[in-house]
Amino acid sequence: MGYILKLYITGQTVNSVRAMENLKEICSGLAKDYELRIIDILKDPQLAEDDKIIATPTLVKELPPPLRKIIGDLSNTEKVLLGLDLVHKKEK
Repeated sequence: MGYILKLYITGQTVNSVRAMENLKEICSGLAKDYELRIIDILKDPQLAEDDKIIATPTLVKELPPPLRKIIGDLSNTEKVLLGLDLVHKKEK
């Protein structure tokens, strides 16, 4: 099963652009199938309301379960990958 990722942004703000760039770089390194949707809440506010998005940028991993949300510009690649269940936390 592939991944369905949705990135909610607010226009072309600095944080939105940074989040898109960071996410595209992260996704380029994935060996797994994924679908990436970028949703501008200024153009489609209903989608943000449906997914209960309260801040942007927010990345939503819709599939596979469980649903995950990551808020921010996605600059911490390790935390993003952990949040998406693409890597496992190292044992100490």
